[in-house]
Parts: sequence; C-alpha cells; structure tokens
Amino acid sequence: MGKSTEYMERTEKVILHTYNRFPVVLKRGEGVYLYDEEGKKYLDFGAGIAVFALGYHYKDYDQALKDQIDLLIHTSNLYYNEPLMEAGEKLISHSGLDKVFFTNSGTEAIEGAIKAARKYAWNKDGRTDHEIIAMEHSFHGRSMGALSVTGNSHYQEPFKPLIGGIRFAKFNDLESVKALVNEKTCAIILEPVQGEGGIYPAEPEFLKGIKEICEEKDILLILDEIQCGMGRTGSMFAWQEYGVEPDIMTTAKALGLGVPVGAFVLGKKAAGKSLVPGDHGTTYGGNPFACRAVSKVFDLFDENHIVEHVRNLTPYLEEKLDALAAECGCVKERRGKGFMQGLVISGRPVGEVAAKALEQGLIVLTAGSDVLRLVPPLVIEKEQIDEMAEKLKAVLAD
Repeated sequence: MGKSTEYMERTEKVILHTYNRFPVVLKRGEGVYLYDEEGKKYLDFGAGIAVFALGYHYKDYDQALKDQIDLLIHTSNLYYNEPLMEAGEKLISHSGLDKVFFTNSGTEAIEGAIKAARKYAWNKDGRTDHEIIAMEHSFHGRSMGALSVTGNSHYQEPFKPLIGGIRFAKFNDLESVKALVNEKTCAIILEPVQGEGGIYPAEPEFLKGIKEICEEKDILLILDEIQCGMGRTGSMFAWQEYGVEPDIMTTAKALGLGVPVGAFVLGKKAAGKSLVPGDHGTTYGGNPFACRAVSKVFDLFDENHIVEHVRNLTPYLEEKLDALAAECGCVKERRGKGFMQGLVISGRPVGEVAAKALEQGLIVLTAGSDVLRLVPPLVIEKEQIDEMAEKLKAVLAD
C-alpha cells in the first residue's frame, strides 16, 4: 500500500463523507503548480475553488503571515487591533462602500448580509414578514440561511423548512424579477457571475434594471462577489465593470488567499440603518491573523497590477478556449468573464472529463450539471494557458 492509498483510507475512517474527493493526496504547491504525495505535478486551474489568486508560496504573503504569528493571532472582537483597521480600510478603498464586517467564510458573509437587509426593513416598518428575491440556479452557501437563498432544490430538499420569505426569479430575466416584487420585498440577492450554477455572467441590462427597481422601491441590492470578486473577472469586483453599486456586497475566497476569511460590506444607506451592537457577532471573524492576510492581499494586488494582468490576458485565454470549443465535438460553447470561464460539455459526463484531466496533470473543476469550470490563479502567464489547452485538448479529443 502506497502512502496516498493509506492516507485516503485513514481519512475516510475519520472524516464525515460529504465530499466525493478525487483520489489524489496533495502535498505541496509552488507557483501555479501542485504536487501530490508521489511527486506528480499538476497545473492548477482550480485555485482551491477560486481562492489561491496569487498561486502557492507567494513570498511576501507567506512572510506577512509568519510575522503576524510572532505578534498576535487572536484577541476576539472585544478589542481593537491594527490588522483589522488596515484590512477594513483597504477593502473600503477598493470597493468604495462604507462599512465592513469580517467573517470566517463566504457563507457567513451571506448570513450577515441577509440579517442586515432584514434589519434595515424592520427599522422602516417594524414588520417581520419581509421577503427576499433570489435567483434560480444560484449558489450562496450551505448554512440554513445561505441555503435558503440558493436556487437549487436538490441542495435544499432534505433540510426544509428553511427560512421563509424567499422567492426565486430567473437569472437574466428582468420581467421575472418585477413579477415578484411587492411591498414585502426587502432585498434582491444575486451573483454578478453565477458560479456553481454554470458560469453565467449577468447581462448589463439585467443588473442595471434590478438596481433601478431597488432604488425606486427602497429595496437593498445584495451582490455576492464571493467567487467572481477579487480581480477574477478583470475588475477588483465584478459589479464595478457593470457600473452597478450594491447596497451590500459579500466577498471571501481570494480575499485571504487560503486563510479562512470573508466579509460583508455595506454602503452608506445599509450601514446607517441596519445592524447595531448586539445584532451580529463572531468570535474568530476579523482576528489579527486573518486580517493581516487580507491587508497583504490588497497590497500585493496593487503592487503587482493583478487586475490589469487578468484584463490583459483574458483575450488570450478566451481565444484558446474558443479554439477548443471549435475543435472538440463534445464542447458546445464557452462562456464566462475574465479568469472565470466555463466549457459546456455534451455527450459525456463532465465529472469524467475533470477526472481525465487530473490524470493528465491538469486540475479543473465542474459547475452545474455539464460545465467544466476554469478558475486558475490570477498570475498565470501565456505558457500556462498553452499548457492547459494542450492537456485539455488531449482529454476532450479522447
């Protein structure tokens, strides 16, 4: 029995089986490559599900965390700390919004956003029957609140009843949203680019139309940037390219580059009339270690022009993926924005394609029932795109 087999068997004995993991034991990473226990090399176009935006062992990032460990890891939110201040300032500066609440995950950020929206509405009229409009095929997390606004009945069914007052509209169908708006509606939540649902970018007219509804009816617009934010689509946050500012934004994943951290960020209107002391809290959220990671991430993005790099290299990535779609009969289409791309697979299980890619030394993900998802580190260069295309072509042409 090799080490990998032993480790997998020992893991299955003690870890609750809620993931169907690929039969690989990853040991270390370097740049945009991962290595397994046997030393096999993998080009990473999954980035830990869009987390490792700068790749593995980015020297200045690693050093910042080591330095913070020597100072202070945790204090609780009963006290101030410098990294919390710096991370908050940088997130506000890059988003243009007003106030931040740091969480431990994207799911927790969604929970906070839902609570903020309901408190905002409660402050207006004192009612507790407010409704939230979410999108079909969306994904916002698996806690009871986040699951309630996730538009996938397969995920929801075993856990009902979920929180009430959630109604689902069709993504990119403005009329379906308008049909659900009523005097009880307190928020509309959506992803500017749907991730788990199949890599569907919002149409500009759709997003702008929803913003107009929210402004007219005093409804809060919640934009989930957990996967599509932090430079992935060619803007620091995807909504900035659309020119549609949310009242509340959620972010996580690449926000901390692997350190578990998320945030919900409120504009002035939502911040001024929603959560107050006693309404929301967290023991770990915003601790010095996580916030040092966030602060350093923004510094490195700025110093290395990461967002511009994504914008400049996107046409080349799309060109290579379009060529694959044209050459390989099982690829129906490509869709996506920036370094968040999907290939729609027809005639064979998409999970099988991802598994075959892994055998070729290429890590890719899936989304929805038929989409191969590519969310590489944002620091990839043309040679890695070429390598990806070559490996994926061998899989798709098989």
